Amino acid sequence: MKVKVCGMKYKDNIQQLGGLLPDYMGFIFYKKSSRFVAEELPIQTLNLLPKSIKKVGVFVNDTQENILLQVKKYRLDFVQLHGDETVAFCTSLKQQGVSIIKAFQISENFDFNTISVYENRVDFFLFDTKTEKYGGSGKKFNWEILQQYNNNIPFFLSGGISIEDV
Repeated sequence: MKVKVCGMKYKDNIQQLGGLLPDYMGFIFYKKSSRFVAEELPIQTLNLLPKSIKKVGVFVNDTQENILLQVKKYRLDFVQLHGDETVAFCTSLKQQGVSIIKAFQISENFDFNTISVYENRVDFFLFDTKTEKYGGSGKKFNWEILQQYNNNIPFFLSGGISIEDV
């Protein structure tokens, strides 16, 4: 099991979480999020994180130019695409050396066959609870639907996960 903690923004929180050594640490680059990092993300603090922690930038329907700029500026190991990004968009980023986590909003009627076109174009999927807006709701979807998952891409679970779920 790998752990990704997302929405980090402030130096003290980043340092404290870094001491716990999660596998992945996420930073929101979506302006409509309350956890949007803007220009507040402390580069020096990120550079001091243990190399074992993979830095993830979360983007929603952003431009490739901005994503690539943030990857370079903050030395991001992954980008998490949490919007309506197409296969072509992911393929283009991948061809530029970007490692990708592609997020999908899951509901009871989700058809996992629709995401098979992303195979070989992304490194991970992330399954989150379907909401009206982009981003997390803090609510868990029915994990039973994962029994229908038939792709080879490893995935992250997101949404309302607590210590009781471990």
